[in-house]
Amino acid sequence: MSHTRYAPARQRLQRSELAVPGTNPALFEKAAASDVDYVFLDLEDAVAPGDKEQARRNVIDGLRDIDWRGLGKTISVRINGIDTHYMYRDVVDVVEQAGEHLDTILIPKVGVAADVYMVDAMVTQIEEATGLDVSDGGIGIEALIETTLGMANVESIATSSRRLEAMHFGVADYAASCRARTTNIGGLNPDYPGDQWHQALSRMLVACRAYGIRPIDGPFGDFNDPDGYLDGARRAAALGYEGKWAIHPSQIELANQVFSPPADEVDRAHRILAALEEAAVEGRGAAQLEGRMIDAASARMAANVVAQAAAIDGK
Repeated sequence: MSHTRYAPARQRLQRSELAVPGTNPALFEKAAASDVDYVFLDLEDAVAPGDKEQARRNVIDGLRDIDWRGLGKTISVRINGIDTHYMYRDVVDVVEQAGEHLDTILIPKVGVAADVYMVDAMVTQIEEATGLDVSDGGIGIEALIETTLGMANVESIATSSRRLEAMHFGVADYAASCRARTTNIGGLNPDYPGDQWHQALSRMLVACRAYGIRPIDGPFGDFNDPDGYLDGARRAAALGYEGKWAIHPSQIELANQVFSPPADEVDRAHRILAALEEAAVEGRGAAQLEGRMIDAASARMAANVVAQAAAIDGK
């Protein structure tokens, strides 16, 4: 078995991720003007079957008419699942007509690696046929893990395509797939002694980190419960997640807050790196800082914090 690292061609800031229905173009400009890092225009769950074609046209116009990148946004489209007859036209029409304005495609309900391969192959053919600029690696792919099948195959999905940049945990459909008893999308059931989503979040995170992919937490349904949202975001951040969905604009700042390292943490990271650099000059592999031993592992953790802070400052 190959041990090739499938590192994504690009790293993106993805602390907050706003879902915007493709049926409501009036929200596109508001999303672009918000403080969110990442927007996905939705053609799937937020769109009724009779509105799919109009939503697709709205999304294509929105990609063309709004300078998402100039406003500091990563812009994505969530297509319909490959088990629907809408999916192929989503990919063909959006990429052919607005591919130069699109950063990534979000694939829902990814169950096996072949699901990603199918979209990858389609995008590759369209890029070649239309002459899209692929000097930066082309359009990226992100996978939504929201079924038990997807979670059972999460490691192979993580290595399915060099376009794959991120995996997202879709807790709502995952709960349904598990037949779990839930009281709120992304919330905790008081009958469970702890966090019933921890195992799934942890497993997906390990697959992401093993193969250089960003792990992103999914939605929290009750946007009138900011404390519940913050609790879920903090649990995900503690595990190593890079961001979380916002299904309402009020959740954007909460996500940005949780997934941004505090100033004192950034300062300490800089001091760790400086102390270890000084130790290396003196021929030592470890050092002490504030009464604690630090070493190469400390440097790697500190470098992550510094890089994240730099990405936020550069937004």
